[in-house]
Amino acid sequence: MYSALLLKKDDPTRDITLLDRNPSDATYGWGIVFSEQTLASFEKADPASYHDITSQFVKWDAIDVHYRGQVVRSGGHVFAGISRRQFLNSLQKHCQTAGVHLRYWTEVRDLSEYPEYDLIIGADGFTSLVRRTYEHIFQPSLAVEAAKYIWLGTRNVFEAFTFLFQENEHGLFQAHCYPFDTHTSTVIVECDEGTWRRAGLDQATEADSLAYCEGLFGGMLSGFPLLSNRSAWINFTTVKNKTWHYRNTVLLGDSVHTAHFSVGSGTKMAMEDAIALTRAVRQRRDIETALADYEMERKPYVEGIQRAAQQSRSYFEHTRRYFCLEPLQFTFHLLTRSGRISYANLRLRDATFVEQADRWFADRAFQLYGDGQTPSVAPEPAHTPLRLRGLTLSNRLALSYPSLDAAVDGAPNDRHEEQLSRRTVKDAGEVALLLCEPCAISPEGRITPGTVGLYRREHVRGWAGLVAQIHKTSAAKVGGVLVHAGRRGATRPRREGLDRPLRDGGWMLLAPSPLAYTAAGQVPKEMDEADLRQVREEFVCGARRAHEAGFDLLLLHMAHGYLLASFLSPLTNRRTDHYGGSLENRMRFPLEVFAAVRQVWPDSKPLGAAIPATDWVKGGWGVQDATALAQALQGSDCDLLTILAGQTTLEAQPEYGPAFLTSYCDWIRNEVRLPVMATGGLATTDQANTLLAAGRADLALLNPIP
Repeated sequence: MYSALLLKKDDPTRDITLLDRNPSDATYGWGIVFSEQTLASFEKADPASYHDITSQFVKWDAIDVHYRGQVVRSGGHVFAGISRRQFLNSLQKHCQTAGVHLRYWTEVRDLSEYPEYDLIIGADGFTSLVRRTYEHIFQPSLAVEAAKYIWLGTRNVFEAFTFLFQENEHGLFQAHCYPFDTHTSTVIVECDEGTWRRAGLDQATEADSLAYCEGLFGGMLSGFPLLSNRSAWINFTTVKNKTWHYRNTVLLGDSVHTAHFSVGSGTKMAMEDAIALTRAVRQRRDIETALADYEMERKPYVEGIQRAAQQSRSYFEHTRRYFCLEPLQFTFHLLTRSGRISYANLRLRDATFVEQADRWFADRAFQLYGDGQTPSVAPEPAHTPLRLRGLTLSNRLALSYPSLDAAVDGAPNDRHEEQLSRRTVKDAGEVALLLCEPCAISPEGRITPGTVGLYRREHVRGWAGLVAQIHKTSAAKVGGVLVHAGRRGATRPRREGLDRPLRDGGWMLLAPSPLAYTAAGQVPKEMDEADLRQVREEFVCGARRAHEAGFDLLLLHMAHGYLLASFLSPLTNRRTDHYGGSLENRMRFPLEVFAAVRQVWPDSKPLGAAIPATDWVKGGWGVQDATALAQALQGSDCDLLTILAGQTTLEAQPEYGPAFLTSYCDWIRNEVRLPVMATGGLATTDQANTLLAAGRADLALLNPIP
């Protein structure tokens, strides 16, 4: 309807007909909510309908979170609500005034019945006939999500956008509640499928579901009953399409994309589609070119919204994971769940709330890891102390450097000293932990000929000098990383390209299975018992040398397709002995290495591991596997995890972007309750403060381990 209105007003000579299967006064649902930031484009596109609609808005600016018997409020989140019926009536009125032909009770069954139109817009929902007609062109993906939800209403007018969390003998339920006019609010109740079945809601009538939810949340509804409008328990469906248009036909709104209701973007995205489509048609005389422009403009933006919605949906599907968090931190985590709101942004919205969160975080940090005295002005989370075993870090910021490929026979040199002397980050000041580039445990474990090592006495002397210099000139602690390259070894310096094998073949490679990393790469030797013993001992010797060199912390690199990672992934471990096959068997050798290093690494110094969260390949290693590995490492006295991803095989389809590993860090930290150092596209203290304050990580590594 909004598309019809804009296209007609853009050119009144156009003959525009809107076909609707429903009667003019039908609407299924309750209210529509817009954030303040989304309304400017609507005003510019059509001031008349904008002013008509916004004059009927109910506005509020707070979010309330009911959790553990407490209510935590955060302000500055300006929302505007309107009933769906009012909204549609307003658009109908403006369409009629503009001269759009509105035809109701019209069920379209075959697009071939409408050959005379120059442009056909399929805005017919996620079951779209238009999309199904040209399915081979649009190539849709419809993912049915896990949680169950039901869309209800109430005459209780909430004062804020309200999240309710309620547990009973059946499980955890949550409700998303918001007013949309002066006498009604929407209430969306959600739970996982197991809870839904245990409650008998899989067999419930509409009236039964209403009664159950009233009993569950009645104390939070101020005595008002819940209302139904053909309400049923359903699963959310995420709609994506590879292509959005075909000849003179184009998809718009839910027919082409959906985003989980917890980010409230469905109507907003559809209206923005309409604005972009109108602009493209105006600028191009040729319809097919205009539709291509529309798709190129909208698709990347919508995919960004869908990524944020995926994060938000995942949060609500796994809320129980975060019930370990205290109310303030739980609320901070909820507010920043999708990645669209950061620490700094939240401070602009509600400085008081962020100051309360800072105070809570700092009090806890200084009590546990400091001298027990919190400064009178609570510092940001990134500037609070952290203790790992016997090591106390003055803040939560770490810095690492990419491999320089500058070693001669494995020894660090002046270039490494120059890199390690850079102890500050532009917007952060001094960092508490410097992480050196990965050190090979043997000549055969190098990645390139220029990889630094810790397998000779001169290596110990070189690192000891660098570490001592850092300790002398700053309060920063220094961490070492031990690696065996496995099948990714014997490659040219990275400046000549990634994973390009040495021209002369280099040295013999080892791996769990004889699988080359690249088509042109060397086929590694499948490790036998003697090789396993030798590599295990080389890690032990490397750890001893790291201690002699003065490293304060040590990580074992088990990710990015290097040797230990190759044992973990079913894509690279094809063994049939007790080091291959099941997850337990594939984890066996990396865990043996960790346990052996733990025996020789000093008790006072933290020992951790860099582990993979996912291979980004179907059928490969995933976050559930990573959680099992993290739990096993916790049982082996691991002090710290760094979460990495990908590079296991060349078939990976990575998902890079700002803070792209945060969701994996969050998952593993709060499932296993083991300290996590987050990395992956972290560049600012705002990003660090966001994930630390929310309890997604304990340290922020502002440069990734290579």
